[in-house]
Amino acid sequence: DVQLQASGGGLVQAGGSLRLSCAASGFSFDAYAIGWFRQAPGKRREGVSCISSDGKTNYRDSVKGRFTISSDSAKNTVYLQMNSLKPEDTAVYYCSAASVCGARVDYWGQGTQVTVSS
Repeated sequence: DVQLQASGGGLVQAGGSLRLSCAASGFSFDAYAIGWFRQAPGKRREGVSCISSDGKTNYRDSVKGRFTISSDSAKNTVYLQMNSLKPEDTAVYYCSAASVCGARVDYWGQGTQVTVSS
């Protein structure tokens, strides 16, 4: 079975840090782009960051310089290091797998809640 297991969310004060993990199994991890999306209450789901199968990364403008995505192929895991967190980063964060960054998502993981208090 395909699984994308997201973890690492929590409650943190503004300016703090969290590291999200996305552990993948059941598909060819190295052949997919792994992305992070988030959805805040009452808002549409939005892309946050993505790492392609060849290691290229991209970020939405609002998180550039604060978030870093990385991949450990030995562990089939992608990380999202989130620093200098802001209340507007509060959302449920989802990891995903697609053929390339920006393409239709083939697999979704369950969400992990990130709450940033002011």
